[in-house]
Amino acid sequence: MIVAILIIFAAAMTFSSTSRAADELVAAVGTHSGEPEGGFDPINGWAVGKEPLIQSTLFKRDNTSMVNDLATNYSVSSDGLTWTVKIRDDVKFTDGVPLTAKDIAFTYNTAANGSGGMDLSMLESAKALDNATIQFKLNDPQSTFIYKLAGLGIVPEHAYNNETYGQNPIGSGPYKFVQWNKGQQVILERNDEYYGQKPYFKQVTILFTTADTAFAAAKAGQVDIAEIPTSYANQTVNGMKILKIDSFDARGISFPVQEDTGKKTEDNYTIGNNVTTDAAIRKALNVGIDRQALISGALNGQGEEEFTGVDKLPFGNKEAIFEDGNITEAKNILSSGGWKDTDGDGILEKNGTKAEFTLIYPSDRQERQALAVAVSEQAEKLGIKINVEGKSWDAIDTLAYSTPVVWGYGSIDPTDVYLRYYSTRSGSGSSSKYNNVIFYNNSAVDKNLRSAMTSLNQNTSNKYCKLAAWDGTTGYSQKGDATWLWMATLKYLYVVDDDLDIGTPGIQPHGADIFNNIYEWKRTGNQTS
Repeated sequence: MIVAILIIFAAAMTFSSTSRAADELVAAVGTHSGEPEGGFDPINGWAVGKEPLIQSTLFKRDNTSMVNDLATNYSVSSDGLTWTVKIRDDVKFTDGVPLTAKDIAFTYNTAANGSGGMDLSMLESAKALDNATIQFKLNDPQSTFIYKLAGLGIVPEHAYNNETYGQNPIGSGPYKFVQWNKGQQVILERNDEYYGQKPYFKQVTILFTTADTAFAAAKAGQVDIAEIPTSYANQTVNGMKILKIDSFDARGISFPVQEDTGKKTEDNYTIGNNVTTDAAIRKALNVGIDRQALISGALNGQGEEEFTGVDKLPFGNKEAIFEDGNITEAKNILSSGGWKDTDGDGILEKNGTKAEFTLIYPSDRQERQALAVAVSEQAEKLGIKINVEGKSWDAIDTLAYSTPVVWGYGSIDPTDVYLRYYSTRSGSGSSSKYNNVIFYNNSAVDKNLRSAMTSLNQNTSNKYCKLAAWDGTTGYSQKGDATWLWMATLKYLYVVDDDLDIGTPGIQPHGADIFNNIYEWKRTGNQTS
């Protein structure tokens, strides 16, 4: 144990020096997309839906709203199929070449034909009408397309190569790329030609570390800000404070709703689960599990109850929220559904099938492991046995269609809900492997989700998205088909130097977006020892 601590401390000491200048920032915030395997290329998934720092976006997220970045205004045709965006004419890439509509069209067309982190299946084409006007043609009307226009950093057509761009990216964002030490850190330098509000810090170094190493680095005075797991919520570090930031990053358990009849996905992975296919099991767990107890224990108090996966968002349906922690009601649901303990072993059975299944979580996610274990302990009181196992993502990819998984989701884009529950989005191909992993199929939900996606007005879209959760008769939520067990939204925890003011961070999405307000960050001169 002592050796392990010394190794972690030594690793932290190698990252930077405490003699750094006041306008240099060192951050160990791995959740900001983490270290990108393919480099800092938005087309290949870098910072999709987050502040990319190196690149600009057409729009930016302001909590759950959109504000202009490169865009100055936009319009949508009456049929919803043509989006026209006007952009600034004073923007240059860091190599001095002006950014024009052609670069934006190139970025979106290339991303639509690639396999990065953004679903652009609705985009037929992007075309520059002139240097400051882009026209997006859709193959389907989508009010949610505005979120796609905020999610992708713009790359320079003249300097883009899919194989090499991510290693040495050129952008037009508030920072420019300097150096990437793979497996360790990336160094960014302020872009003094940036068209927007210029950040205080001239240099930002982002460390790619484990949570334990990040915390050790903070204690050693090697970083200005470090993200820490919820288990460290009550720790103290001299000269630093702990900030707790709300999120709409939800943790939930997917329940395969199909029976295991031998069907396979296109990649030959098993579909269905003979226990979670029974709605009584799914409903009983939703009603019987005490979410506040999960938060108090597994999350060390750092979270809030979550019932639909989108409770905090504009398209969350308050009518779908229910009272949980009701063991009596949960047992009645199971009994009425035909589940009985006929052999006295404490595990219910039905038609020869035990109420027992495996629950898997990504083995590198501490909070998901803690939630999985806590759920299994509570489920035991209902007569349901849950066997908890940690797996690699490669293994999860093969098991998710037949085995419940602890997931994390949180996006202001309602498309996230559509992809999770729309029947025809099920699949295991590279671009769809996490869409509707439970193979859910409800025609009423499909109709509402389809209306949500194709509505020309965002308020109308939100209304239909809410109805997909619960329309008074059916829906994907517990009051309907109880397709998932949503448990909690996380609080993101950061240990921050007393001398660092990070302004007012917005509510965080899945994976966090702590640099979203980097323009507000500054030194205060209030360092304590």
